[in-house]
Amino acid sequence: MTAAGLAPDWRARGGSSIVMTGMTIAASAASVWEGLMFYEQVPGRPPLHLRLLLPSPKRAERGRSIVGAETRCLYEKGHLLKRVTGIELGRSYGFDIVEQDLAIGSGIRLMGGGYTLRELPDGTTRLGIETRYVSPSRPRWLWSRVEAAVCHAFHRHILGAMRRTLEARGSTRR
Repeated sequence: MTAAGLAPDWRARGGSSIVMTGMTIAASAASVWEGLMFYEQVPGRPPLHLRLLLPSPKRAERGRSIVGAETRCLYEKGHLLKRVTGIELGRSYGFDIVEQDLAIGSGIRLMGGGYTLRELPDGTTRLGIETRYVSPSRPRWLWSRVEAAVCHAFHRHILGAMRRTLEARGSTRR
């Protein structure tokens, strides 16, 4: 775990790669879950290094938060269509990418991902985000590390924005 409360993890399985990043949020699991379910887009622009490496998100056309529901995520040059694959209320939310009209790197294909929540004894919540993808870039021992670093940076951007939103909301309620 780093000083910022981030505990990135990376592993590859069966030709696909999985990147996981976590962050602790000073809010209850119920508040984080509610924030996650109604979180439609990351406020503000991504940092310059992410804008240079990844397509810039514009907005999400949110579907219902039930298994099978779909959400279209619009980017400056394309879109993703996500389908909810699993929900464990207050604990996890998973999705698959069912359509990708978005150029990422040298042909990276996003497969899916999800969020997990774990309430900690001090009343804070550990929120994790996972991205699954397949990449044609070779050699994998090199490119998997580069891709993971970029993915962690994107995850931290998303999680940081969620944390700021939830903690600001919580501080106004006190």
